[in-house]
Amino acid sequence: MHHTTREGRFAAALVEAADTLTETFDTGDYLRRLADHCVELLSAWAAGIVLIDDGEAVALGGSTCGGREEVALDLLAAQRNGGPCLESYGSGRPVPPVAISVAHAAARWPEFTGQALRHGVVATFAVPVRRRDALLGALNVFTPALPNCASDNWRSELQVAQALADAAALGLQNHRAYARSCSLAGQLQEALSSRVRIEQAKGILAERWHVGTDEAFIALRGHARRRRTPLDRVARAVIEGAVDDTDLRPSP
Repeated sequence: MHHTTREGRFAAALVEAADTLTETFDTGDYLRRLADHCVELLSAWAAGIVLIDDGEAVALGGSTCGGREEVALDLLAAQRNGGPCLESYGSGRPVPPVAISVAHAAARWPEFTGQALRHGVVATFAVPVRRRDALLGALNVFTPALPNCASDNWRSELQVAQALADAAALGLQNHRAYARSCSLAGQLQEALSSRVRIEQAKGILAERWHVGTDEAFIALRGHARRRRTPLDRVARAVIEGAVDDTDLRPSP
């Protein structure tokens, strides 16, 4: 569906940000798309998102609009020692629009502001990527002009950015929960399949040797221990006929 109004594009962006329950989810692509939505919806020259875990940046995403992805990533990387992203992440609150030249003159974030001036960025603001008390990172918007702080327009821009960041936090947390659930389900399924194979191998040996299943299991387990091989792998070998009885039942 083609969304022509800003409201329509905003709604579509929120839905996309929350749509993360898929095995093909890619964090890098997701962050780039979110940054692109910021540029399309706000009066932005570029945008970038950083995800932070245990005090370290674990993922970056820059807007691709206008071919400025490398610039956006450069501006995020320049904040390693301080910047609007780290400040917003640290406080859990938005950093209102800041004039780059003023911040640079005041020695606020010198590495970042110096890089921003070289790229022609005039102003910036940032919002936290958060879900309730969980802080995941920050979203940084770079603008080509100073906002009119006397109007309500910049507050609206900040609110839109925060809504996108909140939707992204929800989507990211949902995907992490989904990935953990899929991993656990896979582990449980493998454990069940392994148990089925062991029971099947016990039955094969018990019938072949005319013994009880307990004796067959002792033989399986003993072979696995002697060979330092997982029991499930021995069971597979029995089922596939890839192991000799003499190996399984060594002479006393």
